[in-house]
Formats: sequence, structure tokens, C-alpha cells
Amino acid sequence: MPSATIPISGNDVTPTYTTIPISGNDVINRSIQNLSTFLSRTRPWPEFLAVTNAVNIPSSFSDAAIRIRRSFKYFSVNYAFVITACIAGSLIGSPVYLILTGLIFALWLILLFFREDPMVVLGHQISDLVVISGLVIVSVSVVWFTGILNNLMIGLGLGFLVALIHGGLRNTEGLFVDENEAVSTGLISNSERG
Repeated sequence: MPSATIPISGNDVTPTYTTIPISGNDVINRSIQNLSTFLSRTRPWPEFLAVTNAVNIPSSFSDAAIRIRRSFKYFSVNYAFVITACIAGSLIGSPVYLILTGLIFALWLILLFFREDPMVVLGHQISDLVVISGLVIVSVSVVWFTGILNNLMIGLGLGFLVALIHGGLRNTEGLFVDENEAVSTGLISNSERG
């Protein structure tokens, strides 16, 4: 395929592509859309909470590690909900702190993790370093002035513990994470991938 060049006075100039700055509201709307797309990847809760023959004790430590790894890939969004619920539960005694933590969490999601476009404020593009620095300063300030670090760590630790226990006990035989893993485990051959 030929490259796109425009001859000008005998010189070849390749076009330069730049991003079109969009408003802060558009950045937030797109971030919210990306967040909802991420949340739509939640696996069905009855499948996640399957109690009958999908839960058993692993035969070895390596089997438990494989189960945890596969479960975390397959149920990643569900585990995010469980961990978030544990953190919220640890802050339930202080509704103001719970709301503040929820707002800080939403800021991180919208302004950093699910943002695709550059942030533009008052006609100036804000770098990711400035966005991260601002979010860190706001987060540390809220945690410092409210004194909720212990509660957050307890909730986070409990959430990860619940996720690890579930991941270790959840039999992953019927779960299919992706094509590459299916090929590497011999479930399908390379010729079937097509």
C-alpha cells in the first residue's frame, strides 16, 4: 500500500495526525460509557455463586494456584464487585466517609482508568501525570483528614481474602477464558482456530 505523501516544491511531506481536543464533559461521558462497557462483562451471578458441583477442594497447592488464576481471569468483574462491597461494608458505619470514598473511586475510574481522550480544561490539554498527581493528592488528603485508612485496608484485605478463597475452591473445568488458553491446554488445536 503506498504511503500518503503530498509533494510540495519537490519535498515529500508525510501528514501528521493529531488528536482533536474534546471538552471535559465529552471525556467524562466517554469514560462513563467505557465503564459501563467494562461492567457489562460481569459474569452471571448464579454461575459465580454456583454451589453444587462447581465447588470442591483443590488436590494440591499448584491446582489451587491454577484455579485462582483462571477464576480471576474469568470472574474479574465479579471479584471487583465483591472487593468493592467489602470496602463499602467496612465504611458502612460512617456514611459520610463511604460517600467520600465512593466519589474518590468514581474520580479515579472516570478521569484515569476509563478515559481514552486527552483531558482538556479551559482550552489547555492536561497531561496524564497532572491528572494522576491531582487524583493522588485528593485521595491522600481525604484518607489523611478522615482517618479511614484502617477501615479501607480491612475491607480491601477481606475482599481479597474472599476472592482468593472463592477462586481456590471454584472448580474451573467448565470455564473457558480465551482461545489462547484453550490451545495451550489442548482443548482445541491451532488448525481449529481458523
